Amino acid sequence: MMARSKPCPLCGKPPSAAHAPFCSQGCRDRDLLQWLGEGYAIPVSTPPGEEEDGLDTTPERD
Repeated sequence: MMARSKPCPLCGKPPSAAHAPFCSQGCRDRDLLQWLGEGYAIPVSTPPGEEEDGLDTTPERD
């Protein structure tokens, strides 16, 4: 029995071996543009005492 491949994550069409896991260069490029344009993001939790930008703004003591 042959395993079925998952559909293209963007449009749902069958994937192309040349562009896997996408069906075409167009879907592959759309996905890349989403990552580059910050349309996708990996969630992170901010530790207590740090600002959202990840920098601690507490003044240092000498």
